[in-house]
Amino acid sequence: MIRKVCGMREAENIREVEALGIDWMGFIFWAHSPRNVAAKPDYLPARCKRVGVFVNAGLPFIKEKAQEFTLDIVQLHGHEDEDFIRQVRRELPALSVVKALNVAREEDLEQSRRYEGLCDCLLFDTKAEKVGGNGKSFDWDILRNYQGDTPFLLSGGIGPDDRERLRRFHHPKMAGIDLNSRFEIRPALKDIHLLKSFLHEQD
Repeated sequence: MIRKVCGMREAENIREVEALGIDWMGFIFWAHSPRNVAAKPDYLPARCKRVGVFVNAGLPFIKEKAQEFTLDIVQLHGHEDEDFIRQVRRELPALSVVKALNVAREEDLEQSRRYEGLCDCLLFDTKAEKVGGNGKSFDWDILRNYQGDTPFLLSGGIGPDDRERLRRFHHPKMAGIDLNSRFEIRPALKDIHLLKSFLHEQD
């Protein structure tokens, strides 16, 4: 089970979160986010995969950040279409691609069909006015109707009080969880004690 912590920015906090043994760490490159990474931190993780999160970014910008941060994964969190994803794969063949999809109703799962065979993984997030990191959850039971072949990460306001809910949720294509705003002291600064306790319970 992949354990991803997203919205990281501060070097010492990056070290502390990495030491918890997570699998993926996300860096948001979107100026409108309070977790936007405007400057490269003094430390980047070496023991987990680095994920760059982009929202309707141009390909040159994605390539620039992929090189600067030595990214392993590109997560596309905007309205990127199939042709754009093909371009990303062509220009950055060594990187995995995750496509985030916003979900509120069962009908929202239909959009996943567009990305079959194009992405390595999907990420199901809560449909909201803000893009990501809004701390709001959605009805996970909707995902029981997902019948695609692409594995997915579960996102959208997962917090410390969701331990039992996660234990009860099962889907053959669920590859992991994405944690962010509900484990923060402030935007881009994670509460290590909360994260450690939660991750220990998930082991």
